[in-house]
Amino acid sequence: QVQLVESGGGLVQPGESLRLSCAASGTSVNINNIGWYRQAPGGQREYVAGISSGGTATYVDSVKGRFIVSRDNAKNTVDLQMNSLKPEDTAVYFCNIMWCSGDGCYPDFGSWGQGTQVIVSS
Repeated sequence: QVQLVESGGGLVQPGESLRLSCAASGTSVNINNIGWYRQAPGGQREYVAGISSGGTATYVDSVKGRFIVSRDNAKNTVDLQMNSLKPEDTAVYFCNIMWCSGDGCYPDFGSWGQGTQVIVSS
């Protein structure tokens, strides 16, 4: 019932920007913790950034200052604005609900979508 669809990826040169969108159905983004994850070629899927149900954004150090997570309640979307892109940002980007407790947060492993591909290359 819950479905998250990523869009907005593409091929860009280093230093350029992209805006990814995570469109939710079957639930409302404003009542969930939503995280962005990425998987580079041959790599593991890793957490990148997220926004809590309360609206607080978090980022891993490698993207802090370059990426911005935002939420549009009317559109029921969570966006990831990616600025000053680097070749190491090349990956397939996914969004997912994060279930959080006192031990931290983990993604809903049954709700992964197809992701959207970002390629940063000159």
